[in-house]
Amino acid sequence: MGKAIVVTSGKGGVGKSTSTANLGTALAVLGKKVVVVDADVGLRNLDVIMGLESRVVYTSMDVFQGVCELEQALVKDRRTKDLYLLAASQRNNKSDIQPEQMKKLCLELKETHDYVLVDSPAGIEQGFQNAAAGADEALIVTTPEVAAVRDADRIIGLLQNMTINNLHLVINRLAPEMVKAGDMMGPTDVIDILSVNLIGVIPEDKEILISTNRGMPSTYNHKSDAGQAYKRIALRLEGEDVPIPEFKAGGLFGNWFGKLFNS
Repeated sequence: MGKAIVVTSGKGGVGKSTSTANLGTALAVLGKKVVVVDADVGLRNLDVIMGLESRVVYTSMDVFQGVCELEQALVKDRRTKDLYLLAASQRNNKSDIQPEQMKKLCLELKETHDYVLVDSPAGIEQGFQNAAAGADEALIVTTPEVAAVRDADRIIGLLQNMTINNLHLVINRLAPEMVKAGDMMGPTDVIDILSVNLIGVIPEDKEILISTNRGMPSTYNHKSDAGQAYKRIALRLEGEDVPIPEFKAGGLFGNWFGKLFNS
């Protein structure tokens, strides 16, 4: 039996879908059988980020309505073995799906996959409730800005109320130069506010935008600092003791966050 992880934040635009695509890819490259589920009904984009939009025939809604079997709706990635996508419907609304349906879906997917990564839509309404319904764990993605951290804090409380207590924090789009200048919160500031286990820091990286436009997760790009950071997160999800490097202006410096991760 695999595990289901909801990738969430509360705030839009912090990198949930990008994180889902890249972590799913990284875990599959490690030899795990992975399915990424787009739970953003009506506004799907996970298929575009993964470069699979032209191959989507059925969606999760088709599965729920009995139009097709679950296996028929899974789109196999072209580049990595054992990586699959379950797309969301663009013709329906979030209210057309109930949490119990998502819970049943995740249970079924966990029987055949090591990881089920559920990409949650922004907000705390029905879409979030659906995405988190079948989750065993949660990956909270936030950027180091006040509004995003505030929303992440709200999401953490909601997840704990749903008895999802195995929470991991990903700080995305960290710009060391801005942190140094005092124009951006540093990782320690974010951790102090949220009090959640830090599992990874993703630096600001222009390669992310390029890879997204090409439908090619940056995990495949060995020159991408962000892509390499996602690979390290995948290893940590697998239980490996991989220190979290400190990002400073000019590049990586030491393993300052290793102690935080291991504590």
